[in-house]
Amino acid sequence: MTVVGAPKSEGLRERKQRETRQRIAEVALRMFLADGYEGTTLDAIADAAGISRRTFFSYFKSKDDIILFGLEADSAELIADLLKTSPDVAPLDAVRDVMVKRIARYTTEEMTAIDNLMLSSESLLARKQAFYVRQEQALFLALREVWRQPERQTTLRMIAMASVGALRLALQAWREQTGARKPAAKFLQDAFESLRAGL
Repeated sequence: MTVVGAPKSEGLRERKQRETRQRIAEVALRMFLADGYEGTTLDAIADAAGISRRTFFSYFKSKDDIILFGLEADSAELIADLLKTSPDVAPLDAVRDVMVKRIARYTTEEMTAIDNLMLSSESLLARKQAFYVRQEQALFLALREVWRQPERQTTLRMIAMASVGALRLALQAWREQTGARKPAAKFLQDAFESLRAGL
């Protein structure tokens, strides 16, 4: 799970809240991977994180929220990386580069464990679909920020949609592979190459 960076204007109270939220998320993820999603209770997470059940609910409303927190944090860092891109780079290449870079940080074992976790809960699967919609919108807004020409907006929207589609297809192909497992980043790179070849 990604460590969320501190905002520049963060005060002591905000820093402690951010660190507590991050600690809860990290503890919960370890427990989910060790004991299963359904086998991990909110009370057990709170106890392992050194907080009360009541305090837990100040940070997260459910176990699903903890998983989505990690996805949202990863997405926020991806967007931050994209916003640093030079407008001289082709938008599709820029999105490919930041997506492949982020997914390459995870080992095959980590990816497999997180994927199995996501597949273990119907509610998580449903919320993951909603997350993809939000990620597509965030990508589009970031692309518009870097490539500001109004006449490019329709193209940038299509790039955001196609990029999230490439990610989803790549993860599905990675999940369904047999034999020696190739890294998810390789599947994502291949998906973007197929996308570019079809344009």
